[in-house]
Amino acid sequence: MVREELERDGFAIVDGALVEREMIPALAAVSSPEVTRSRAGIRHVLRNPAIAALAQHPTLLGIVRQVLGPAARAFRAIFFDKSASSNWLVAWHQDISLPLRHRKEVPGWGPWSEKAGVTYAQAPASRLGRLLALRVHLDDSTQRNGPLRVLPRSHRFGVLAADEVKDLARQLTPFDCIVQRGGVLAMRPLLVHASSKSIDASSRRVLHVEYTESTDLGDGLELTVA
Repeated sequence: MVREELERDGFAIVDGALVEREMIPALAAVSSPEVTRSRAGIRHVLRNPAIAALAQHPTLLGIVRQVLGPAARAFRAIFFDKSASSNWLVAWHQDISLPLRHRKEVPGWGPWSEKAGVTYAQAPASRLGRLLALRVHLDDSTQRNGPLRVLPRSHRFGVLAADEVKDLARQLTPFDCIVQRGGVLAMRPLLVHASSKSIDASSRRVLHVEYTESTDLGDGLELTVA
C-alpha cells in the first residue's frame, strides 16, 4: 500500500509506526544541552548512536525496503523542533541537495555548498528519484502547529526551477499532513512541500531521516553519513 501511494502521490502516511518507549532514546539525544542547535533544530544527527538506532528500527526499514529494496540504509537525519518560541515558515520547495564524501565536478551535479562542515551538491532527478525520506513524528502534527504541506504528485515533474515551483503551487491543491505522535510520513525528495508558522503553544518535533539504495552514486561520487 505504501509503495503504491508513494508512486502515485509522492507521499504516504503510516500511523502507529512507533510506540512511546521506542522514541525515548532519540528524544533524549536531541534534548541534550551538549548538542548544538539552530533555531529550527539540529542538522546531521544520524551520527548520534540513538538516532542511528531509531533509523534502523525494523518497522522503518520495512517501509523503506518496500520501495528501495533490501539493501536500503539511512544516510542523513535532521531534527526539527517547531514551537511557539522557535517558530518559522518554509516556502514551497524540493529537497534536492545531498551530502557527499568529497567534491568532484560531474555533469548534472551542483551548485556546490557546505553546511555545518559537510559538502553538499544539488543532485539530478535521476538520483533523487532513488531516495526516500521518513519523517518520524515525535509529537502530534496538527492543523495549528505548522504541519508539513505537500503538493500531491508533484514529484513526477523532476527538479523544478523556483518559478516552476511557484506555478505548480498555484495549480495543485495542497494537502496538510496531519500525523499523530509515533506516526511516519514517507515522502520522495522531489515532492514539493512547505510549512506554515505554528499558531499553537504545543511543540511539533520531527525526525527527518533519508534513505538510499546505495551510497555509491556513480561517477566517483559517494553519499556521506550525516
